[in-house]
Amino acid sequence: MDKIVVEGGSRLVGEIKISGAKNAALPLLAAALLPTGPSTYKNVPLLQDVSTMGKLLRQLGCEVDGRRTMTIAPPPGKHPRGKHHYEAPYQLVKTMRASILVLGPLVARYGHGRVSLPGGCAIGARPIDQHLKGLEAMGAKVTLEHGYVDVSCKRLRGASIVCDVPTVTGCENLMMAAALAKGRTVIENAAREPEVEELALVLNKMGARIQGAGTHVITIEGVDELQPIEHAIVADRIEAGTFAVAAAITRGDLLLRGARAEHMDAMLSKLRAAGAHVTVEAGGVRVRGGGDLAPVDITTQPHPGFPTDMQAQFMVLAALADGQSVIKETIFENRFMHVPELARMGADIAVSGRVAVVRGGPKLSGAQVMATDLRASASLVLAGLVAGGKTEVLRVYHLDRGYEAIEKKLRAVGAKIKRAKA
Repeated sequence: MDKIVVEGGSRLVGEIKISGAKNAALPLLAAALLPTGPSTYKNVPLLQDVSTMGKLLRQLGCEVDGRRTMTIAPPPGKHPRGKHHYEAPYQLVKTMRASILVLGPLVARYGHGRVSLPGGCAIGARPIDQHLKGLEAMGAKVTLEHGYVDVSCKRLRGASIVCDVPTVTGCENLMMAAALAKGRTVIENAAREPEVEELALVLNKMGARIQGAGTHVITIEGVDELQPIEHAIVADRIEAGTFAVAAAITRGDLLLRGARAEHMDAMLSKLRAAGAHVTVEAGGVRVRGGGDLAPVDITTQPHPGFPTDMQAQFMVLAALADGQSVIKETIFENRFMHVPELARMGADIAVSGRVAVVRGGPKLSGAQVMATDLRASASLVLAGLVAGGKTEVLRVYHLDRGYEAIEKKLRAVGAKIKRAKA
């Protein structure tokens, strides 16, 4: 098992190319089940979750070739039999919650899908009830037994679906299912994340008829068939945000090549409030660290609010600020697991329920810490960049699920960081 070793104190200067977005890539790869031929994706991030999705698609009978540029050929025909399977097994799904995204395409294209109830990071309950509620409204029969959800329908039909809460993967699953349903589907209280817009863009390139992605109401007119496409995956706004925080806390100067500022409004606003200088350039977003960091209050919200996936990283910034910050986590009930590890490094953080009060000012010191989930891993690496001495981050397999070679990217802009055997 690997660990990340960081020597703090270096100022980060230079340019980092932002990889394709994990949270866009996974639904797009699942969407390759829908068209009648092979689709090709470019700018695919080299991540553990993407590799897992590739294995899952092969399990379902797809031919999957390539890595950075990936071509996926789904099983032919409307109702394949024999060697082609409908099941996403527990062995794959337990490591990646996004595996549930194959359910909508399987039912829409082949009439049947069986998926193990999902796993992933242990950051709180993330039920799939909204996925199943929507599929049932579209005429599917849903059965839950032995840890699997089994969904079948000869052909889905359009329906009016009101989500109880905005759910990104739920909305994506239902959009993919509705693309091949008979008639019109309307999804209300839909998720507005850029990754939802990216999926709608790709589905429309395939021949779907989707309007309203990026708003609270998405309308899908079902079609009989979708066509294969080529598409370059959008840059990862969370990776970009993580490196933006790295620039701010190290008083560095980083150009985040390919970053889309319009996808990062909430986090860039908080960076500016903390004292960082943020400018939008032709090649991406530039972040310069200034003088002392100012405290910032943050409440995580669905997009376009502040993303929960950036909460842990901003907590490191708050721990270094001159004053008190209040961070409220409204999305997941168990997403402060990085707090005890940051406390081991000297951070002054008090948690009560879903609220963390961060008293900035104390210098952080290097320590051996343990990653508990994907974004917690990133926060510990950030803390190591500014801590005195050496920091060792253990269990970095979490990190590899969502950041492509983070140690290489940071080392290229001046960080003293390496990967080693634990």
